[in-house]
Amino acid sequence: MAVNDHNRKQSSSSSWYLCRSSARCFQIVTSSKASTMEKEKNQSDGKDLPVLNATTRKPGGWKAMPFIIGNETFERLATFGLLANFMVYLTREFHMDQVTASNVINIWSGVTNFAPLVGAFISDAYLGRFPTIAFASCASLLGMVTVTMTAWMAQLRPPPCTPQQQELGQCKGSTKAQLGVLLLGLGFLSIGSGGIRPCSIPFGVDQFDPTTDDGKKGINSFFNWYYTTFTVVLLFTQTIVVYIQDSVSWSIGFGIPTLCMFLSIIFFFVGTNIYVHVKAEESPFSGLAQVFVAAYKKRRIQLPADGDADRIFYDPPLKGATFTKLPLTDHFRFLNKAAFIQENELKPDGTSTNQWRLCSIQQVEELKCIIRIIPIWISGVVSLTSMTQQGTFTVSQALKMDRHLGPHFQIPAGSMGVISLIIIGLWIPFYDRILVPALRKVTKNEGGISLLQRIGIGAVFSILSMVVAGLVERVRRASAIQNPQPLGVAPMSVMWLAPQLILMGFCEAFNIIGQIEFFNRQFPDHMRSIGNSLFSCSFAGASYLSSLVVTIVHHVTRTHAHPDWLTNDINDGRLDYFYFLIAGMGVLNLIYFLYCANRYRYKGSTQIRDDHNDSHHVDHDDHALVLELSNSNKA
Repeated sequence: MAVNDHNRKQSSSSSWYLCRSSARCFQIVTSSKASTMEKEKNQSDGKDLPVLNATTRKPGGWKAMPFIIGNETFERLATFGLLANFMVYLTREFHMDQVTASNVINIWSGVTNFAPLVGAFISDAYLGRFPTIAFASCASLLGMVTVTMTAWMAQLRPPPCTPQQQELGQCKGSTKAQLGVLLLGLGFLSIGSGGIRPCSIPFGVDQFDPTTDDGKKGINSFFNWYYTTFTVVLLFTQTIVVYIQDSVSWSIGFGIPTLCMFLSIIFFFVGTNIYVHVKAEESPFSGLAQVFVAAYKKRRIQLPADGDADRIFYDPPLKGATFTKLPLTDHFRFLNKAAFIQENELKPDGTSTNQWRLCSIQQVEELKCIIRIIPIWISGVVSLTSMTQQGTFTVSQALKMDRHLGPHFQIPAGSMGVISLIIIGLWIPFYDRILVPALRKVTKNEGGISLLQRIGIGAVFSILSMVVAGLVERVRRASAIQNPQPLGVAPMSVMWLAPQLILMGFCEAFNIIGQIEFFNRQFPDHMRSIGNSLFSCSFAGASYLSSLVVTIVHHVTRTHAHPDWLTNDINDGRLDYFYFLIAGMGVLNLIYFLYCANRYRYKGSTQIRDDHNDSHHVDHDDHALVLELSNSNKA
């Protein structure tokens, strides 16, 4: 029903909008009373900690950057240095077969990548970013100390054995207590990742005011420094640290990252009084649940036809850290009922009497954004399955190939992933500075190609990578069988793995970075941390899916005459068939993705007005953010 004139007059102390079902909204009344009260509240709260305000605040700025970037550099050095060569550690020191080691890594990786979703929720709704990062950093340090202890103390790992004994399966495995200590350390690391990953970048951005030119420039520079230090860290961990672990000592190789994590915590707490501390807001999930409940309660009403101005939708002014107002759309139109105003649903000040019965247009459209994203996210889970093989079976291949560079140096198997990193580092600047401007002239698209086109191209590279991996493995296996060696090492260079790793690098440059940019742009403003953590959930789903496929293949392909495809000695197995299976899954997933992408509607936006009635948009440097998150989630 229409809202009567009496309610309209009484609502003059706030601001809300008349919206036709054609998604056009007209402001009825505007007042700054509420915003003035909010300013006064924030000013009083700001005596203890600086609080983010939509109009005025005193950011930490570049004074806080040495501590934040120092903390992030040492934290990434610690995490990646500990885990870059973990497949080799499990097989050599804990005497696991490659299927068991692969499943341990995949399951743990799944837990670690699902944890940021929980961490983002706790940070945004309860604790805030600073306490979350502080607690998570201590958990990570505890986890790394525990894992390092397994390498340092002989009582916490199985007794040593020779490579020949391990090849014959004669090594004694770990006890339940030894495995429990290792898994305890990995559990602490998962808790740490759950708090650090979704909060680290937003916490750095919090130090700048995004509504000013200096703040925007500061954010851009922060992303550049962040990605630069990240690249240096990856190169260092996947070369020097992996070499120390592989050739010198596991305890020293793990001890260096643990020391770095300790230094990371020191850097973080030194800057406590300089940081901008943004307080936690209410849970974003409650607003989504309210839309479902309100739409269900009003399921029997009929929405007004186009042009019917007698009925209106509830559209109050934005609040908090949300800068982009979403227009009402007809997509998933049944949800629009949640914002449809009926009699006695507005207070005299124009606000909703019951948020579980009347929701704003912004809430409705934010839920629609997430519903539209879910099918694309599912496709991303399958497309990332091929990447999970890079840290498991690609390492197994490298261990069975000639890794010598000259007579005295041998490439660590865990360092082969550097090839993909180099491709990303070379391709991204070329793509951003040369290819995108050229494509922009042809396609008239600001990004050269759309986000979904970029993801689709990456999916194609993912399939090609698995096909090439299968062909290379077929040649490697044939070479090893024709030229038997005591340890089964094929007389062919490990650089034969370069083609599949190069293709995987292009997959990351297109698919992974495209996915992160997609989630960052298409998620609601105040849920960007959750959107970024959703990408971690993609890796978690890919890890679990990979573990499931590995387990099924391990049991189904075994016969009395032949071992399974993924037997511990890959020369006896058929790892090439497994790669072809992953490629086949990728083809089916690509078809599904094309169907979803064809039906996807990108998020819209309208200009909003601040307290001074100045119309503005807030720009986000998504590209720099995309570069960093791609590689951090990879590790």
